[in-house]
Amino acid sequence: MTSTDSSAILPAELEDLVALFDVEQSDAPTPDAEREAALAEPRFGTVFTDHMARITWRRDTGWLDRRIEKYGPLQLDPATAVLHYAQEIFEGMKAYKHADGSVWTFRPDANAARFARSAHRLALPALSVDDFIGSIAALVRTDRAWVPSGEDSSLYLRPFMFASEAFLGVRPAAEVEYLCIASPVGPYFAGGVRPVSIWVAEDYHRSGPGGTGDAKCGGNYAASLLPQTQAQENGCDQVCFLDATTNSYLEELGGMNVFVVMADGSVHTPELTGSILEGVTRSSILQLASDRGRDVVERRIPLAELVAGLADGSVREVFACGTAAVITPVGRLAGGTFDHTVGDGEPGDLTMQIRTELTDIQYGRAADRHGWMRRLA
Repeated sequence: MTSTDSSAILPAELEDLVALFDVEQSDAPTPDAEREAALAEPRFGTVFTDHMARITWRRDTGWLDRRIEKYGPLQLDPATAVLHYAQEIFEGMKAYKHADGSVWTFRPDANAARFARSAHRLALPALSVDDFIGSIAALVRTDRAWVPSGEDSSLYLRPFMFASEAFLGVRPAAEVEYLCIASPVGPYFAGGVRPVSIWVAEDYHRSGPGGTGDAKCGGNYAASLLPQTQAQENGCDQVCFLDATTNSYLEELGGMNVFVVMADGSVHTPELTGSILEGVTRSSILQLASDRGRDVVERRIPLAELVAGLADGSVREVFACGTAAVITPVGRLAGGTFDHTVGDGEPGDLTMQIRTELTDIQYGRAADRHGWMRRLA
């Protein structure tokens, strides 16, 4: 379905969900000229819209007080639980402006389901799919003027939830806040897609069996910062982690899933073992690669096999994926005892074909044959 299809109408049920949110307009909205200047050259995560969505949860009442309010600082008690016990989760999504001016998002039901799974793992209350999607739609409609229209630009959406109860004690919080904020962003790769270099961390791990690796929580990202610094010290852009049990199988990057394209055309990615985040972009790529007739394999990928494949040419392409960059080609893989160029060091053909197809679906330039897009405004 593209934005010009007759079926691309606002569903009545979405109107009902948006109506649950009380909207309090900001008393100090960004002046038009200042907003237009920000939209002309949007930078990831540095400028935010005028409002934010918010819902409060208490153990004795459940979710209540659905509202859109002025974007601004949060007032937290020094004993707020999240500051001491890191009980929080988040998601990352985008809203896309199509050629006809309508605004859409990509697979929000999948993000909502993952948000609920993350909440369960962090002992937080589950937010319903209706409230999740309703909050996003209500915020996008309120701040619709902030959705950029430049090529490969979008409105980045950050839903998150944290333990807001003020107490010192290791137990699930009895008070929780859910918010969604938004930031206009431009193309991830200014000046065109470029390959990145990857350092394989063999001394640090992102997560382990039974841990929080398959939940989208801040602690996982905090754990990746020191290895990321190590990668940069070795001249690499990103870090890739190995499994914590054997220290020999690929898992994922600090914030992206990873794929390997073999010489026979098959597409391989590490299987979900409980310590790897189930990426929405990852599952979409698996579908698009399968649609092309490619043999798609989810399995444990030994680092030694990948290094040997880069050396003998049996591995042709490597790429990473996530919401922010969509698909990122990998041009170099390095570690303590190896340093290999991937292919000819340039973005691979399949990498770029799937990236183009996926972004064309997101921006309404191609048919949405899997029904992934959801109109918000």
